[in-house]
Amino acid sequence: MVGLPARGKTYISKKLTRYLNWIGVPTKVFNVGEYRREAVKHYSSYDFFRPDNEEAMKVRRQCALAALRDVKLYLTEEAGQIAVFDATNTTRERRGMILNFAKENGFKVFFIESVCNDPTVVATNIMEVKLSSPDYRDCNSTDAMEDFMKRINCYQASYQPLDPDDYDRELSLIKVIDVGRRFLVNRVQDHIQSRIVYYLMNIHVQPRTIYLCRHGESEFNLKGKIGGDSGLSNRGKKFALALNKFVEEQNLKDLKVWTSQLKRTIQTAEALQLPYEQWKALNEIDAGVCEEMTYEEIREQHPEEFALRDQDKYYYRYPSGESYQDLVQRLEPVIMELERQENVLVICHQAVMRCLLAYFLDKSADEMPYLKCPLHTVLKLTPMAYGCRVESISLNIEAVNTHRERPEEAKKGPNPLMRRNSVTPLASPEPTKKPRINSFEEHVAVSSALPGCVPQEVPTQLPGQNMNNSQKPL
Repeated sequence: MVGLPARGKTYISKKLTRYLNWIGVPTKVFNVGEYRREAVKHYSSYDFFRPDNEEAMKVRRQCALAALRDVKLYLTEEAGQIAVFDATNTTRERRGMILNFAKENGFKVFFIESVCNDPTVVATNIMEVKLSSPDYRDCNSTDAMEDFMKRINCYQASYQPLDPDDYDRELSLIKVIDVGRRFLVNRVQDHIQSRIVYYLMNIHVQPRTIYLCRHGESEFNLKGKIGGDSGLSNRGKKFALALNKFVEEQNLKDLKVWTSQLKRTIQTAEALQLPYEQWKALNEIDAGVCEEMTYEEIREQHPEEFALRDQDKYYYRYPSGESYQDLVQRLEPVIMELERQENVLVICHQAVMRCLLAYFLDKSADEMPYLKCPLHTVLKLTPMAYGCRVESISLNIEAVNTHRERPEEAKKGPNPLMRRNSVTPLASPEPTKKPRINSFEEHVAVSSALPGCVPQEVPTQLPGQNMNNSQKPL
C-alpha cells in the first residue's frame, strides 16, 4: 500500500484480503501501525512522525523491517500466497527497501496507491476510523483531530507519489484516485494482479444496505429433499407476503431485487410487487446424482458419498454436481455486482446464502458450509469501515429447520482418503443425473407466467463496455 494517512489504505487492505481469501487465495494483512503500537506502548503526539525525529524514525524503520520478516515467514513457511503490506510507504527510499526485500526472496510486488485530495472525505475517514484507534483512546475528538491533521502534514512534506510515467514506469501498480473516481493502472503482470485491479475498480464507500434471505419454505423442504425445483408450501407463501410487508416498512430508495432462476425464489419475489432480476449464478448448489433426495436416502443409496461430504463439506463435490468451492467461483460475479450496487435484496438458497454471508463476514472455507441461514429470516448487512454489521430479523412465520450441524467425526479433521474436487465419483457405475426441470417446455411455461421477471445471466462484460438497456446486467 502507498498513500498519506486517512486515505483508506487499511480499508482497501482489509477488504481486498477478505475477497482474496474468499476466492481461495490465502492472504494476510501486515499493518505496520500495529507493530509500531506494540513497540511504543504510549503514543504522545504527532511529534513521533516528524521527519527530523531521528529516534522515532529508527523505531519506525525497525517496525517496518519486523513486519517484512513476518511477511517472509508467512509466504515461505505458512502457505500464504499474498501478503498485504499496509503502511504509508510514501517515499521512494521506503519503496526501494520493499523492492529489494522482494527481489532477495523471489516475491512479486504490486503497489496500490490511494490518492485523495478531497478534505471532506479525509475528515470523514478520520472521524469514523482514526479517532477510535488506540492512539487516541484518552483524547477528546477535537484534540485528536488536530493532532492527526498535523501527523498528515509530517508525511506530506516528504511524500513522493508513484510516478508511472517516468520514475516508476517499470513497476506494477494501480493508483486509486478520489475513492474510485479515477484509476491509473501500470504493468499488470499476471492473473492475480488483474483480479485485484478489477475488484478495486468495483468497490465503493457509499452507504447502503444488503438484505439476504432464502426463498419461502418449499414443498421439498417439507419432505426433507435437497435440490430440485419445487414451489412454495403454504407457509412459504405466507413468508413471501410477510417479506413484502417488511420491504415496504424499510422504505428503501431504488431497491434492487435479485433471485435465482428456480421457482421457489421467483414465487417469493412475485409477492413483493417490485421488478426483480433472475441470476442463474444464484441457483442452489447442484447436488448432482443426489438431487431431489433426502439425506436419509443419500445415506442409504450412496453411503460412501454421504461420508465423504461430512469429512470435508467445502471441498466435497457431488458426483455430476458441485462443491462449495465451485459455488464460490460461480458467485464471484454476484459479489462484484453487489459491490457496485447500493440497496439490494437477494432472495436465494441455503448454500448460496452461506457463501455470500461468508464473504461479507470474512468467514473461512471451513466455517462457510455450516453458517446458519434459517428459512423465513432476513439478514440485514450494513457495510462499515472495516467490516460489516449484521442484524438477523425473523419474520415470525414457522418453517422447517434445514440446518445440519457439523458431524463430530468431521471435527477431527479430513480423512486422507477424501476425494477432493475429483470429477470421477468413487461409486460406480454413476447414476444418471436428475434434471432440475422436467422439460424445456415447462421452463418456458413457468417463465412466461411471470411477467415481472427479467431473466438474468452472469454478466460477462467488463466495466466500461457499452451495452444497451436490454443487455446491461443489473
